[in-house]
Amino acid sequence: QVQLVESGGGLVQPGGSLRLSCAASGSIFSIYHMGWYRQVLGKEREWVAVIISDGRTNYRDSVKGRFTISRDNAKNTVYLQMNSLKPEDTAVYYCNGFPATLTWGQGTQVTVSS
Repeated sequence: QVQLVESGGGLVQPGGSLRLSCAASGSIFSIYHMGWYRQVLGKEREWVAVIISDGRTNYRDSVKGRFTISRDNAKNTVYLQMNSLKPEDTAVYYCNGFPATLTWGQGTQVTVSS
């Protein structure tokens, strides 16, 4: 079973940047399509970005041009570079497979506020 540990969140001003990391256990990481998701308290978790096993990526419209997902299979890690952050990006961010069939990690809080 793959275990996921997210990190890199924090408090940032609007327009700022953060880089999230998701470390995965398990040697089969490279075969997974991986995604970043986010959830605001009281709302459903939503998909943000996906990177498939061959490196191709896709993003929800609201983050296109601002967020970049990447992966390092040698390190079993997937990243989310977030630039030009907006208050509406505030959420707990999670990584998971795509579709999300793995056990969820604890997530990492991102707060965008002045």
